[in-house]
Amino acid sequence: MIVASNQEKPTTQVMKLKAFSLLAGAIALTLTATSFAVNAQTASPSPVLLAQTPQKERGPWKELGLTDAQKTQIQAIKRDSRTKMEAVFTPEQKAKLEAAKQARQAQRQAGQGQRQPGQRRGKGGYADLNLTEAQKTQIRQIRESEKQQIQAVLTPEQRQKIEQFRQNAPSRRQQGNPQ
Repeated sequence: MIVASNQEKPTTQVMKLKAFSLLAGAIALTLTATSFAVNAQTASPSPVLLAQTPQKERGPWKELGLTDAQKTQIQAIKRDSRTKMEAVFTPEQKAKLEAAKQARQAQRQAGQGQRQPGQRRGKGGYADLNLTEAQKTQIRQIRESEKQQIQAVLTPEQRQKIEQFRQNAPSRRQQGNPQ
């Protein structure tokens, strides 16, 4: 019996050590996973927060004097159009768009996302997607519908300002002042 208890004692210690190691590993894994989950949540805010975040007004939009109601309506129209456009793309095209979006975000974070004067912005990255003619037609229809819906939200004076901005666009491009 003495020999048996001597043999059990090292085995029990080994078992306790293994259990302790597993427990420590599980705790470490939990803490690591939790920090990644927190980072993921802060890195990608909810769509509700994004929708409520005021967008930077660019081009003619900053000069139109839009009311809060108009801004909300226009955001909803643009969100709806974006959803409709995404439905037109194949999974491969969606993956390419997502990869391009992530690359732009990485450039912005690295401080390289600013355009130089005279540098033109791409056409939303759609050129690399190899869209079919049917897809191109659908996207044109969605954009035209979006434009008409936004026009309906604007006052006559605001529509006139937008039209003047569009007419002056070629001269601004020649001057290298994209707005």
